[in-house]
Amino acid sequence: MIRSLRLRLMLAAAILAVIFMLMLLPALQGTFSLALRSSIEQRLASDVTTLISAARIEDDHLLMPTVLPGEQFNLPGSRLIGYIYDRQGHLVWRSRAAEAEDINYVPRYDGKGDEFSKLRDINGEEFFVNDVEIQLLGGRNAAFSIVSLLPVREYQETISDLRRKLYLGFGGALLALMALLWLGMTWGLRALRGLSQELDEVEAGNRDGLSEQHPSELLRLTGSLNRLLSSEREQRIRYRDSLGDLAHSLKTPLAVLQGVSETIAKRPEDMEQARVLQTQIERMSQQIGYQLQRASLRKSGLVRHHVALRPVVESLCNTLDKVYRDKQVKVSLDLPEQSMVAMEEGALLEMLGNLLENAYRLCLSEVRVTQRSSRLGDELCIEDDGPGVPQSQRARILERGERLDRQHPGQGIGLAVVKDIIESYGARLTLGDSELGGAAFRIHFLAA
Repeated sequence: MIRSLRLRLMLAAAILAVIFMLMLLPALQGTFSLALRSSIEQRLASDVTTLISAARIEDDHLLMPTVLPGEQFNLPGSRLIGYIYDRQGHLVWRSRAAEAEDINYVPRYDGKGDEFSKLRDINGEEFFVNDVEIQLLGGRNAAFSIVSLLPVREYQETISDLRRKLYLGFGGALLALMALLWLGMTWGLRALRGLSQELDEVEAGNRDGLSEQHPSELLRLTGSLNRLLSSEREQRIRYRDSLGDLAHSLKTPLAVLQGVSETIAKRPEDMEQARVLQTQIERMSQQIGYQLQRASLRKSGLVRHHVALRPVVESLCNTLDKVYRDKQVKVSLDLPEQSMVAMEEGALLEMLGNLLENAYRLCLSEVRVTQRSSRLGDELCIEDDGPGVPQSQRARILERGERLDRQHPGQGIGLAVVKDIIESYGARLTLGDSELGGAAFRIHFLAA
């Protein structure tokens, strides 16, 4: 399937041009053939006139001069042939060019006066024939048939030469037409290229909307896209504000319930009820936190963000070094300086923050972050030398609320949020074994 609009238009124009030329060629050839045939008929009629003007009658006998006014009749190898027959069809004279020919022609006295036709000799060669009946010659009554002949091969050679020149000329004209069409379409589609460039700038976040400097046929499209962008921007702002208000409004009731549960837990007889209440409060906090993060870090619809990877990783590692300063974690970064990630900065910080925090918390002494590029896309890998994740537990820990590490506090939603963020950007998260001995979280970004 051809996805380029310009190539589609060029292919359609080329097909139409070829069809038009294929229809035009036979018409031109037919027209030229008729014109050439008419020219040959007029030439033969003129040659007959030459013979008539040279002939004279003496004692009822036809006399022809030794040298005729028409030079081609006098040449032995000439293509122009002349005959004169009497009323009985007997040959009474032939030109020198006819002496080498064996043409069996029988004149017809049908009263038409002249006739233009074709005949074939015993060797299979065709000739144009112009036969003129003469009743009065040199002022005397006479009955003769004066015939001039011309080989058809001359006509056929001319037609073949014309056909060859037409094919070459039409081929060159077709190439020139394709070049002009390509230039014309390039100029005509410049507006679409401008629109595409503006869309790239919008996706990159360098402009808020599309300009109105486009052809009138595209203004409705650009207007609709601008309204869509504005609506998406306003909706995201309202959405985040609503989520912030919701989170704020839930903090106080949860804090009150947490305080009540702690008060109840002080009474030995109500300790079991307090434990159940605290468990439910913790589950509510997990669910609320998970849903708030999951909703607020969704990929935007049209705008594509690109964030430099290395500065974000270095900033997170500097922060985690301070948090886990007692472990003296050794971090190895194998990241290209100009590496970019097609994500919002907030989503990238949340994703890498969770993965790096897990690596720092579970490692023994070493964490490694690498990025590799391939034809299929980029791969970002975060590894540690910790205990790793058993094969049977790898799918479970990506579910919300599931944690293997029970020694440290947490809600168990970090990896689930990471997975949701990655999938919302069309990427894929896999969990495997690291060469360092621990777990290796690999994020596969598909090529754009």
